[in-house]
Amino acid sequence: MANSIINTGKVLRQIVIGQLQSVSEDQLDFQSTHFNNTIRWNAGHIVYWMDKYAALSFGFPSTIPSRYESLFGSGTKPSDWTAAPPSKEELSEMLTAQLSRLSELTPEMLDRNLQSPFTMGPFQFTTSGELFNFALMHEAIHLGVISSQLKVYAE
Repeated sequence: MANSIINTGKVLRQIVIGQLQSVSEDQLDFQSTHFNNTIRWNAGHIVYWMDKYAALSFGFPSTIPSRYESLFGSGTKPSDWTAAPPSKEELSEMLTAQLSRLSELTPEMLDRNLQSPFTMGPFQFTTSGELFNFALMHEAIHLGVISSQLKVYAE
């Protein structure tokens, strides 16, 4: 089962990368009144949180710039940005680098207990696999938002 979770993570990330590559510059920062954020924000949010979840789950050191927290952390939005966000190319490179790191995962790594349980709202995760699986669900949710934003843009 652990191999399936790792493979799902790789497939999901490949879909996210492909989706971002198909987005035009105009679409990247388009913000409909139906959404609090943009496609660029969602892509950056995916990068930011996978970095955090990989550190919590597997002890991987952070590989993203520190400014990503103020740009893409929970509760942030483009209308509050005071610094220039990363380019589409930079986000694509970050997503691709994280995909490469997923290849380092082994089923044994998913079975390890976290140093301390990770609590998010009513949810508590005790193993690396539980938290990593949640990270994948989180990423899939934001992929869905990106897809929805593209449909609204097309209207």
